[in-house]
Amino acid sequence: MAKEKKKKTPIPFRLNFMFFLIFILFSSLIIRLGIVQIVYGDDYLREVDRTENDVANTPVPRGKMYDRNFNPVVDNEPRNAITYTKYPNTKTADMVKTAEILATLIEKDTKKVTIPDKKDFWILKHPKEAEALITKAERQKIAEKKLEQKDLYKLQLERVTEENIKEFTKDELEVIAIFREFNSGYALTPSIVKNKDVSTKEFARVSEHLDEMPGLDVTTDWERTYKYDETLRSVLGKVSSSEEGIPSENIDYYLARDYTRNDRVGKSYIEKQYEDVLRGHKTRVENVMSKGEVIQTNTLTEGQSGKDLILSIDMELQQKVEKIIEHELRRAKARGNTYLLDRAFVVLMDPNTGEVLTMAGRQYGPNSKTGLTEMNDFALGNITTSYTIGSSVKGATVYTGYQTGAISPGSAFFDRKLHLAGAPPKGSYSDLGYVTDVSALKKSSNVYMFMTAIKIAGGHYIPNRPLGINREAYAIMRNHYAQFGLGVRTGIDLPNESVGFKGVDMSKDGLLLDLSIGQYDTYTPMQLAQYASTIANGGKRLEPRMVKEIRNPSDEHNQLGSVFKSMSPKVLNELGGKDVWIQRVQEGFRQVAQEPGGTAYKYFGGKPYRAAAKTGTAEAFYDGPRRSQYSAPVPTINLTLAGYAPNNNPEVAFSVVVPWVYQGKPADDINKRIGEQVMDAYFKLKEDRAKGKSDSDKKAEDTQ
Repeated sequence: MAKEKKKKTPIPFRLNFMFFLIFILFSSLIIRLGIVQIVYGDDYLREVDRTENDVANTPVPRGKMYDRNFNPVVDNEPRNAITYTKYPNTKTADMVKTAEILATLIEKDTKKVTIPDKKDFWILKHPKEAEALITKAERQKIAEKKLEQKDLYKLQLERVTEENIKEFTKDELEVIAIFREFNSGYALTPSIVKNKDVSTKEFARVSEHLDEMPGLDVTTDWERTYKYDETLRSVLGKVSSSEEGIPSENIDYYLARDYTRNDRVGKSYIEKQYEDVLRGHKTRVENVMSKGEVIQTNTLTEGQSGKDLILSIDMELQQKVEKIIEHELRRAKARGNTYLLDRAFVVLMDPNTGEVLTMAGRQYGPNSKTGLTEMNDFALGNITTSYTIGSSVKGATVYTGYQTGAISPGSAFFDRKLHLAGAPPKGSYSDLGYVTDVSALKKSSNVYMFMTAIKIAGGHYIPNRPLGINREAYAIMRNHYAQFGLGVRTGIDLPNESVGFKGVDMSKDGLLLDLSIGQYDTYTPMQLAQYASTIANGGKRLEPRMVKEIRNPSDEHNQLGSVFKSMSPKVLNELGGKDVWIQRVQEGFRQVAQEPGGTAYKYFGGKPYRAAAKTGTAEAFYDGPRRSQYSAPVPTINLTLAGYAPNNNPEVAFSVVVPWVYQGKPADDINKRIGEQVMDAYFKLKEDRAKGKSDSDKKAEDTQ
């Protein structure tokens, strides 16, 4: 019995020891709780009640654009909009519930709902089935940190079948489409749920149920509208949509400048070039938050719409010029051997300020929907495409001859074909006899330019012998051409300007001669206009400008705001040299247009506005969009015209470029016809405005 008692004694001792340990642990826990409540209680309470201030920016309407006569060109059309703001404590289930309510109140397009969107929503609505898509082994890898939680989610998406997502009804697809918009936003930043075709009934229904849908709001959004339809549309540029937000290729640039990812920005040309001006200043709102809830909102700074642009363009003149181009293109296409002709360009600019008055380009092209050929806006081609321009360049060649000492005012050469070693004869369209610097421009003598180029290069012409020219002459001539704006960027306030292409094979003597008559390097229509402007104003190369003024936003009565900034003329360089040099070139241009025998006299002789001009015909090879259809280069003719008016007090400079006009015969004067009609239209419009004729009067005259 004694032995049995001794065996039982350890059991109560162990129990007592265990109870003692439990007592110690509970005592420690109670002491710890007491310390938390008594010593640190106030600190933790303050932490719970702590508020956070988060600042959000609300977009404002974009600045408008007007033409030089203050006619609206680009405006903002207000639209009813439904927005959603995601708060930091917003749960996915709450977003789904709100989306389901909203889907009963509005019609939502489901075209943008993707398969991943459907799979994502299926996982949210079927949590148990979604959990079953993950194996125990894969969950073990999470514990072992071989996989992350996002990896499991990817596996779930991959394992949701087409059968699973086929079961969605039309109403459920609308919920998915709305939830998709909710999920694309950023915390405390309103995102657009619907801003197109929001009916008055939808707007009212949503307004009545806002209390049931946290984060939802109704507001007014804007959409860019173009008062002149497609006129100059490619140059005005584009703005990203609310769905696009900031283009991915520029996201770092914009985020560093206080943009948010879903902000709408200028994507191209004027909209992009003047983004900083057009964007305006957002409304800054401070959200005071406590326990994850917004308890108060304070407006820190009121927003201001973007500033307005006053363009240098005269839209009425622009439209008239476009009609002239279209008419002449159709007329030329009706003739034979014009199967490659598909475009024409006209630039008008003020030679005293650099303001671009017209930047017109039209192009035949297939309609993307119907496939039928139609006339499209191609104003951008004035700065993005380049062509050999032919004899229009000869004013620069003569001036280069003066500057290098190769010729002097009054220098004469005998115009007859040159016979170069190992090459076909090169000459003018006919033997012109003795020509001076001025008459060479008037009659468009090739030989005069050839002899000038040979002298610039330090060569000598002996029939059937090498010229012995210095190859540095190419760089010398190009550098002098650049002073006129040929072969360099004009400086226009638009992105993506082309500088043209320089010929690279300088091994043959004849190629330098081709350069001297505009048949080697290529130039843009805008460069040709800057060249004409430089001659017109006496030798100052002015930077072309598309924007004349920047104005503060218009007031509540839609009246134009005050001038914020006026664009002053900017001289890029001056030709330098003697006054008589530029005067001789100007006189040559005047005789081209105003004296019998001038290559443009037929079209400008006797005009009251006294034009000065230089015509150009370039023998070229077709290098347009259809070149891959031909096994060998196709010879073609480019026609150009550069000039200004009036010759004694220039107020407008112009360039006309019509590439690939005809292949073979017959010849065509489309460049001169366009130039004549454009100048007629310019001065007629000026006269009508001086007389104060109304738009209705002018429309009646146009109709007649």
